[in-house]
Amino acid sequence: MQEKAMYFAKKELYQKIIDAGGMWNDSKERPVVCLIESTEIEGLFWAIPVGAWNHRDKDAQDRINRFIQLPSNNLGSCYYHVGNTTVKSIFFISDVIPIIEKYIDREYEGFNKQLYIIKNRKLLQEITYKLTRILAMESSNNNYFRQKITNIKNILVSELELSQAIKEVASTKEEQ
Repeated sequence: MQEKAMYFAKKELYQKIIDAGGMWNDSKERPVVCLIESTEIEGLFWAIPVGAWNHRDKDAQDRINRFIQLPSNNLGSCYYHVGNTTVKSIFFISDVIPIIEKYIDREYEGFNKQLYIIKNRKLLQEITYKLTRILAMESSNNNYFRQKITNIKNILVSELELSQAIKEVASTKEEQ
């Protein structure tokens, strides 16, 4: 996985969110942008679901715009962002989820049929700022958001640690 790159997650990840007590009722297959790697453990990324703006009716677009236009000191102003990927897109920042390589299904391809990586600096700066605020709220209020970010993060950290331990045991056996 690569920072700022877009992927499709496996359905197993969304089921894991539900099993961990979170809500995930999005039935659409939508890409996620793996915006930044966690500073807590290597291999854990913060993934933001992304949807097409033109798939929303006027009421939904107005609702999203109302959140975006809230005063910057209101956390709700960080819930969404509208910007361009391959199309005009909505970043569902408050629906952020942790993700590891194991739960990546496939790459989201750009027009050139290559992995799509967001390069627009202004867009990256804005969504990173909003994501940082969302994660700060989650850090000070575990499981504040409906997807239960802290629960799923702890599960994925355990999976990464177990995987690393298995690799170390296998490496030790090879050396003997």
